[in-house]
Amino acid sequence: MQKYFNRELSWLKFNHRVLLQSQNTNLPILERLKFIAIYGINLDEFYMIRVAGLKKLYQKGIARVGADKMTPLQQLEAIRKTLRHQKQELERSFFSILEALNAEGIEILSYSDLQDEDKIRAKRYFFENLYPVIVPIVVDMIHPFPHFNNLSFGIILKLKNMQNPQDIRFALIRIPRFFPRFVEVREGVFVLCESIVGEFAGRVFEGFEVISWCPFRITRNADFEIEEEEADDFIELLNEGLKARRKGEIVRLQVGRNQDQSLVEFLQTHIALANDDIYQYRLPLNLGALWEIVSHRNYPHLRHPHYQPKVPEILKNANLFEVLDLQEVMLFHPYESFDPVVRFIQQASRDPDVVSIKMTLYRVGKDSPIIQSLIEAAAHKQVNVVVELKARFDEENNLGWVRALENAGAHVVYGAVGLKVHAKIALVLKKTKTQSIKGYVHISSGNYNIQSSKVYTDISLLSSKSELVSDAIKFFHSLSTGLSNQTKLNTIMMAPAQIKPQILSLIEAEKERGSEGEIIMKMNALVDPQIIDALYEASNAGVRIFLIVRGICSLKPCIEGMSENIRVISIIGKYLEHARIYYFKHGGVYFSSADMMSRNLERRVELLIPVQDIQLSLRLLKILKLQLSDSDGAYELLESGEYCKVLGDGENSQNECENLKFQTI
Repeated sequence: MQKYFNRELSWLKFNHRVLLQSQNTNLPILERLKFIAIYGINLDEFYMIRVAGLKKLYQKGIARVGADKMTPLQQLEAIRKTLRHQKQELERSFFSILEALNAEGIEILSYSDLQDEDKIRAKRYFFENLYPVIVPIVVDMIHPFPHFNNLSFGIILKLKNMQNPQDIRFALIRIPRFFPRFVEVREGVFVLCESIVGEFAGRVFEGFEVISWCPFRITRNADFEIEEEEADDFIELLNEGLKARRKGEIVRLQVGRNQDQSLVEFLQTHIALANDDIYQYRLPLNLGALWEIVSHRNYPHLRHPHYQPKVPEILKNANLFEVLDLQEVMLFHPYESFDPVVRFIQQASRDPDVVSIKMTLYRVGKDSPIIQSLIEAAAHKQVNVVVELKARFDEENNLGWVRALENAGAHVVYGAVGLKVHAKIALVLKKTKTQSIKGYVHISSGNYNIQSSKVYTDISLLSSKSELVSDAIKFFHSLSTGLSNQTKLNTIMMAPAQIKPQILSLIEAEKERGSEGEIIMKMNALVDPQIIDALYEASNAGVRIFLIVRGICSLKPCIEGMSENIRVISIIGKYLEHARIYYFKHGGVYFSSADMMSRNLERRVELLIPVQDIQLSLRLLKILKLQLSDSDGAYELLESGEYCKVLGDGENSQNECENLKFQTI
């Protein structure tokens, strides 16, 4: 019997659970629409990276298989089959939400469905805003089919020469990304941008009549690899990689549903793509743009009430270093504010006794107050920053921060050769009254990103414990010297050298306790075969194992003789479950930046932090047990690979499970 679920198909089931949230009528209507947007954004990245990678393996004739033994071709066929079924469910869900929005006075329409006065406004918008900027192209011998960048959006048209009706041509109109996707012609009435362009395209191609048109969107391979050479050349190499991303092989074509198949056939003559990777939709393309409506300022009553994160009393208006001299502080974001973390860096940048600030930056976001504080500090302190330039889809943003930090005088390290620096840690070194140096650390499971801290659940630890400070110093030295592969810390565990052996050792210790053992692990993904096999062995020894895996899970639970003592749930809700927390009854509680994936454990610089304070460790255990009792957003993974909604009494309904099996593939 195959011991593992396929990781790509497991991810598709995760994204399906996101889609199911859009069908939850207990949620405010714009929250349901938000999950449609998230589903679409997730799927874009899946195609750009995972499907693109499988297609490349197949094209090169590589039959490399993972632990589940599926070949690239088998995976591609299964992915396409799954997505065809999900597309039908996506459309049903979207149009159901449209009906509910209509009841709230919000309409998303095509130009042809507008009232006369709204058509006048849409026409004015076209000629004042779109007409001067759009790029019309008639494809012929002189004007070849143009290059479209990744996720480019436009319309294809079929034209007839009004002087010579036998002269049929095809044309394209690019629609720039900076235009609103949904044009509000009147309060509560939104019209699709492409339908306005399609309506007035005849004014662009003078002398021609528009016979038919439809929108289309192109997805390219956005994964690129660079050969890491001398540090001086790395940024140039990265820039070349970013340019290559825009020109990657086309891996998916999305088109709007239309009655003229010749439009799609024309695109196919210029885009080398199999029918299996062409998707026709009745709903708008580029679902991520639905955020324009989800976040609209006029409809707060149709979203969850705004939640104001709490700030622990001890941190309010406090000098954080004085607090940390007395005790450690743990924060659980976003329920507790990220503001103390920002103030930790801000106070360090302004404190005249602080001599050094060291940080890792992975996904920082734009307009970061943390970066601004580092820039200010670099003028009069030692500032060392490790910026991971290989953080996918954040490369350009991180390049901008690198330049700003270097111009300010900070010393910047561009990640680690051959590894991705995924650890999240900050170290502040400060002179005491005796002129000795004392350190303060912040370590987290999440990024130093103000925006994501509002929607991702993560653990933060602020501490001045000497053993953590010593490890932090050694950690940053290892990155500066390029010796991260070999480095071992004393209290904190560091990948790639330490975390995987430590987790395996902790599982083994519980296994030796048999039925007295217990393991609870919360993570984003569980894929690594060695970790999974160790959990199987512990289960067979009688250890009770509870896994909270938000996304991909390759482990098969509830199988007699292999995993009957393992229960797996996934929680999908208002916040993205991002914290990694690992509990071993006889080995303690840990939190980490690392998921249980081979890439995290073997090819990244990660940190695993033991929580030694009893009260803090009990708090993490309470969070884990609270999530295990979740009956709102929890789905349980079944032996078959399907996920079943967990109901209020903690039991699964067979009927509901059967419904889920019908909805998934």
